[in-house]
Amino acid sequence: MVGVMAVVMAGCAGPSKPKPAELAPAASLLAVKKVWSASIGEVGFPLEVKLVGSDVYVASSSGSISSLDSNTGGVRWTADLGKKISAGVGADGEKTAVVTTDGELVVLQKGKRIWQQKLTSVAVTPPLVAGGRIFVITPDRTLIAFDSETGKRLWQQQRGSDSLVLDRAAVLFPAGDTLVAGIGGRLVGLNPLTGTQRWDIPVSVSRGTNEVDRLVDLMPGVSRLGSDVCLRAYQNAVACVSLANQKVIWSRAANGFTGVSGDDKLVFGTEADGRLLAWRRADGEVAWQLATLKWRDLGTPLLLGETLAVPDSAGLVHLLSKTDGSSLGRLVLDGSPLGASPVLAGKTLVVVTQKGGVFAFRPE
Repeated sequence: MVGVMAVVMAGCAGPSKPKPAELAPAASLLAVKKVWSASIGEVGFPLEVKLVGSDVYVASSSGSISSLDSNTGGVRWTADLGKKISAGVGADGEKTAVVTTDGELVVLQKGKRIWQQKLTSVAVTPPLVAGGRIFVITPDRTLIAFDSETGKRLWQQQRGSDSLVLDRAAVLFPAGDTLVAGIGGRLVGLNPLTGTQRWDIPVSVSRGTNEVDRLVDLMPGVSRLGSDVCLRAYQNAVACVSLANQKVIWSRAANGFTGVSGDDKLVFGTEADGRLLAWRRADGEVAWQLATLKWRDLGTPLLLGETLAVPDSAGLVHLLSKTDGSSLGRLVLDGSPLGASPVLAGKTLVVVTQKGGVFAFRPE
């Protein structure tokens, strides 16, 4: 079955799409310098750059996995699986996990392969490595838990029955002693030891008259403060929910397909047309919106203190004020779109492009 995301993105790139306006000259209000760069090989899968302490874990489509020192760019270790990768990277500092395009979960320790297990299907969501276990969610929303030392399958749960799902990573993260997964338009809390359900929060409901329009899914890239989580439902809504109370705090209609970022005051996200919105975290009211980057296929924003880093499909990273979206600067990479959402390691911004360039920036 063709993934929905592939169909939707093809539609967005059609001839009817408006041409973006010319960019104004880059502002220079924020002094940022490139401190190191590396090359890992082409990234053509939904890479998640995993940060554990000062270590950054990255991977290429061809099967190369690396752990880099975010301070210097030095290679701590690198491994070549000899197989193409479909999902990764999951890591906890000891174990590193990816899924290959032939549906195999591969686990390494300090760069050495220690076990592999065949999955029921090819996953595109990075494995979650936590609590001595490795959790995998497949496109049909089957959740599987493995012992991280031995590879023993501990439990497996079919959590959804949707006939059409996004060809994109799902929401999967730990919250205290609970495993949280996005299943359709719901956040589901599971006992990580047994896979039994603890709670279920309906974030967004299905609408529309055909199968594609009725699709609802939660997008990776969430803003979490304690037990409160803000996130996006694909082309439907942005919402904040309380995991502690198992309820939706607020929900606002929004038409986008990337994750969100935020702090205790604001939540930031980009719409399908390239508008950047800031919602008040307390009540979901729009604090401000920016239209100067419309039609630039913006990615998930990353909040860096008082600055927002917003990537676009031309391979630029726009540095904006979180207060009003005004331009502070612009980072130019290698001309290819980002292959993963940016991450912040201490004061170092790390970005990876589809060409496989890894670039690290710090304020001067």
